[in-house]
Amino acid sequence: MSMSVIRTVFLTASLATLVLPASFAQETSSVKLIHSVNLPGYTGDFDHFAVDYDRNRLLLAAEDHGTLEVFDLTTSAHLRTVSGFGNPHSILVRKGSPTVLITDSEKQGATLRDAVNYTKKSAVGLAPGSDTSKYDAISNTLYVVTGGKDVGLKTANLEAVNPDSGTILGKVIFQDNHVEAMAFVDDDPRLFINLTQTNQLAVLDRATLKVLSTWPVPPAKQNAMVAFDPAQHRLYVVCRDPGMVVVMNSDTGAVVGTQPAPLRSDEVQYDAATKRLYVPGGEGYMGIYDTSDPDHLKMTEKVTTAPGAKTGLLIPSANRLFLAVSPGESKAMAKILTYEVK
Repeated sequence: MSMSVIRTVFLTASLATLVLPASFAQETSSVKLIHSVNLPGYTGDFDHFAVDYDRNRLLLAAEDHGTLEVFDLTTSAHLRTVSGFGNPHSILVRKGSPTVLITDSEKQGATLRDAVNYTKKSAVGLAPGSDTSKYDAISNTLYVVTGGKDVGLKTANLEAVNPDSGTILGKVIFQDNHVEAMAFVDDDPRLFINLTQTNQLAVLDRATLKVLSTWPVPPAKQNAMVAFDPAQHRLYVVCRDPGMVVVMNSDTGAVVGTQPAPLRSDEVQYDAATKRLYVPGGEGYMGIYDTSDPDHLKMTEKVTTAPGAKTGLLIPSANRLFLAVSPGESKAMAKILTYEVK
């Protein structure tokens, strides 16, 4: 065989090696876009989703629009817009409860509202700047981040609230003006929370709100989101500068690995059953990661979404993943993207 033929065969084989996996990856993606709902007239950012199973609704806090957006959980159809908010951020909906609790970082503050029509029942006496939250169903406690630089304060807080009455059950103050998302699970007493200004992760006892440890997150800055896998003793901390998932040992705080992540991410969703981590980013793609090897996190897919699609919600039981496309300051169309998860 001549050298020119050999080179041709080698080049053809090499190109096939490069092209086939990409084609194969597209055909076998773990998510499939099934609905795209336009929301004309929206500017700014969306924040967090919540699910109302009793009424088959999907709720979304439109923080810069000052509204609560209500969708049909099955079809993703937009049902209504509820106004009267400042900057709503997170929504607590509980099965069987007649009220929902919505945080708001503007003067309107956090409120308890009727779960059917969203009329205000009462104010919740949180500190200014109520933002991200997470619910502990066993103790019936909602943990809410308050304070911080967005409301002109040099410190931020984590407050524990009874969501039935709005009673404040406890509070811890952080010497940090920017505190972001937290993670915990039912059968572990610890709560992990991002101290973003000082580039640390704090470990708290949920019952006492006592700080047990603070761990640096050295590979990247702007640590904002975190997912916790207790079975594998791993924390997946999503940072924004640069975009990166930092894998940490949940017992020691040791960094055991990193992987690139999309820029301008504002959410991380984790499915422990499938060992998949989902990180949507505002630059227009979602990273999907395989966590089956706790020492070697692997990005398995970069799913093209839309610029601004940086918040989302995974519902494993329904095989659904929702993304909110925030137009920001652009003239792009706000959207809700619904994916079937395979």
